[in-house]
Amino acid sequence: MFVCPSAEHPYSHLIDTLKDGRIKFFNPQKLNDPRYDKLPLSIRILLEAAVRNCDGFYTKKEDVQNLLDWQQQQNKAEVPFSPARILLQDFTGIPAMVDLAAMRDAVAKHGVDPSLVNPKCPTDLIVDHSLQIDYSKCAIQNAPNPGGGGDGPNQSQGPSRSTPSRPPSRGGSQCGGQRGSCSKAACSDPPASPGSASGLCPADREHAPPLPFPPEATLKNQEMELIRNKERLQFFKWCSKAFKNVNVVPPDVGAVHQVNMEYLSRVVQVCDGFIYPDSVVGTDSHTTMINGLGILGWGVGGIESEAVMLGQPVSLTLPQVVGCKLVGNINPLTTSIDIVLGITKHLRQAGIAGKFVEFFGPGVSQLSAPDRTTIANMCPEYNATVSFFPVDQVTLKHFKKTNFTQEKLELLESYMKAVKLFRSYEDPSEDPEYSEVIEINLSSMVPYVSGPKRPQDRVAVSNMKEDFQSCLDEKVGFKGFHISKEKQETRIPFLHCGQEYQLAHGSVVIAAVISCTNNCNPSVMLTAGLLAKKAVEAGLVVKPYIRTSLAPGSGMVTHYLSTSGVLPYFSQLGFEVIGYGCATCVGNTAPLPEGVVDAIKQGDLVACGVLSGNRHFEGRLCDCVRANYLASPPLVVAYAIAGTVGIDFEKEPLGVTSEGKEVYLHDIWPSREEVQQIEEDTVISSIFKDLRGRMEVRRQSSLHCCLSCVFLKSSKLFKEVPPPQSIECAHALLFLGDKVTTDHISPAGSIARVSAAAKYLLTPREFNSYGARRGNDAVMTRGTFASIKLQNRFIGKSGPKTLHIPSGQTLDVFEAAERYQRDGIPLIILAGKDYGSGNSRDWVAKGPYLLGVRAVIAESFEKLHKNQLVGMGIMPLEFLPGQNADSLELSGKERFTIVLPDSLSPRQQLTVKTSQGKSFLVTALFDTDMDVIFFQHGGLLRYVARTLL
Repeated sequence: MFVCPSAEHPYSHLIDTLKDGRIKFFNPQKLNDPRYDKLPLSIRILLEAAVRNCDGFYTKKEDVQNLLDWQQQQNKAEVPFSPARILLQDFTGIPAMVDLAAMRDAVAKHGVDPSLVNPKCPTDLIVDHSLQIDYSKCAIQNAPNPGGGGDGPNQSQGPSRSTPSRPPSRGGSQCGGQRGSCSKAACSDPPASPGSASGLCPADREHAPPLPFPPEATLKNQEMELIRNKERLQFFKWCSKAFKNVNVVPPDVGAVHQVNMEYLSRVVQVCDGFIYPDSVVGTDSHTTMINGLGILGWGVGGIESEAVMLGQPVSLTLPQVVGCKLVGNINPLTTSIDIVLGITKHLRQAGIAGKFVEFFGPGVSQLSAPDRTTIANMCPEYNATVSFFPVDQVTLKHFKKTNFTQEKLELLESYMKAVKLFRSYEDPSEDPEYSEVIEINLSSMVPYVSGPKRPQDRVAVSNMKEDFQSCLDEKVGFKGFHISKEKQETRIPFLHCGQEYQLAHGSVVIAAVISCTNNCNPSVMLTAGLLAKKAVEAGLVVKPYIRTSLAPGSGMVTHYLSTSGVLPYFSQLGFEVIGYGCATCVGNTAPLPEGVVDAIKQGDLVACGVLSGNRHFEGRLCDCVRANYLASPPLVVAYAIAGTVGIDFEKEPLGVTSEGKEVYLHDIWPSREEVQQIEEDTVISSIFKDLRGRMEVRRQSSLHCCLSCVFLKSSKLFKEVPPPQSIECAHALLFLGDKVTTDHISPAGSIARVSAAAKYLLTPREFNSYGARRGNDAVMTRGTFASIKLQNRFIGKSGPKTLHIPSGQTLDVFEAAERYQRDGIPLIILAGKDYGSGNSRDWVAKGPYLLGVRAVIAESFEKLHKNQLVGMGIMPLEFLPGQNADSLELSGKERFTIVLPDSLSPRQQLTVKTSQGKSFLVTALFDTDMDVIFFQHGGLLRYVARTLL
């Protein structure tokens, strides 16, 4: 929380005023240092925070000087950063809040007032990651025509299924071939009645502003979400009362990043008469989305966020700042998603890991605020720390729509100009000096998709059919599936709701339009809606076995889709609004129809999912769906209509009308001008007013109805541990290869019925998902390394198993670790390159620690995960350049001793000795002195607790 500075503040002479002296601010320009005008604007924000929070302890005058001397100190000096606020989503937020509750217990046992453990930094917790798709509504009234299987373009025979002028029926699910009615959940097991034990009272249903078209599927999915997560919601309710500075946003309001942009973002904060830049760190790697609005922010782990909540600044090595100069004009057919994927490719190839990216150049002015946030959202995919768009006139225009008063806009503009944080992209004289400059021509961008397994593997839509064929041919890897030529023509017939269809390699079985994260942009959602409208009017349909869904990032998205008139057409193609929150993107897709699953297994088919999300690792959407593609929302609709990714949109029709007319994608693709006109007419300030009112009602009512009792699983993270010692005779728990992701280490999706966590929970109805169980260390420890896609070289095939070396038995990872801990044997992990890539997730460090892992030796680490390991007291050790487990001829079955010196320093080389007589050097990836201190205290959380004591 911001504390009004006293007269003794070392930089009190920099205080300036606005609005006739009523508003004060620290003005770095009064330093009269010519270096300030040359700093990138993102560094100027770090400098202002250092000046304002300079207390001589956490932040020193030396830090201010290092920031001013950025050109010389980048990649050298360590600086602190105190953000204005913290953003938590529920998956990573619940373990953070559980830890704070456990920390209260720990300090209370030592006679310290537990209320001292209280967030000092304003914290917003958004409940958005627990939504699962149990129900999808029957939106098309006529039974589907079975003509044509899933292996080719849509063949519409007979009359249109529904007239476009009439909204789809809002009746309940019915089996009988109607679109979207085919899951077992939708056909048989209805949820409990509203107002039951879900924690949501009936009054909330009556008083919450209704959605324009409140489909029954949405209400049922919301009800199931509340039933499943009753205890979590009760705990969040307790947190909102027990802790100060905690604001809980309840379910069904919107996705975390959407709510952050539409409701929480301020650009500037005003507190105690002082104005200063808004800034945020969040427990989600895509927190960078807010950079598009001129607000500095990035993702951190739950462990780091807890430290910031308790008053610790974020510590970072002064970064290099890459200037990304945008030039050229945007192609009319190119969506913001295409621009995102294009920029992602350029920046990934430029090797900017761990750096700040700041955009400038005349091309920036062509990008709307949603365009910019879309680009900034993908920052983790090219491994930068932030992707920053400074404030300009486009930013002000955006906030004028979000109910900023004219007075506030004038204050914002006056302050940003006074401290030189306002940009005119057309004036090159304002360009700062950057570490390096990368130029990207926007006119070179064409429509792309990304996949089938990684976001960086872009495929031009025009080359999609050819590329998928090459994926079938190539050996198994990041692109290949290695399907023999004789099996590539396999067609498997199956029955679905009494009709026969066929599946083949490339058949689309999941199509999800998601408007959170990189698809918040209204233009791409409206393009998808207009495409759906034109498709319905042309008589095209989507095959009913395809698991389609529409997950708006917030009620605002539903509002403008409804106001523009496209929502009924989405529904008629099966893209029914299923609720608000992260669903398909985190693997919360409901089970596919049994006939589809059986056909995929029978033919060993490479079935496909297409989604407008940001994550699509193999098996993430659904275990049996091997190929997954990220695409813009309109392309998701197009591929759903086609029913296959093996289509050349330029040469092959999407479908044939009942009159025999072939309909091509270009026939129904809306023009950029058409989309922009509708966006201007519908995305207006009233939408933001609607969101604000809806959010306030839901917060007051649904939280009020949560039960008062709270269930907490006591955390083991605060038990006393001895000071760090040399690791003697450790065994390797796992021997892993390259690209081990956080999904592999700590899955977020469903709990498998044969897993160690399932054995602990016993009852399937209690399983929920790993993401929802992050407040329970017993479940999460058992879920560590529980991914079915984990490739452990001890086993030779994928799965959550490992070799218990002393006995030679193959066991669940948890069972093996439990045996090692019983025998007092410390553990390490051997790995290859890019260990820990993927989403920010604190259990990827907590889980291994509770399994007994004390060090990870890898060729390289994803920076955020490396920091999380340090925060839990696990040593991240890196092989020397040119070395790895294979070059050192390690079998992984040796016993390892890692010698720690009496005095440990950052980036120090340590000796590892094996029981086979070999020894080799590794680098301890402690980047700063604070990293070493955290490790010596057994991790960051214990360090904070001990400072309180």
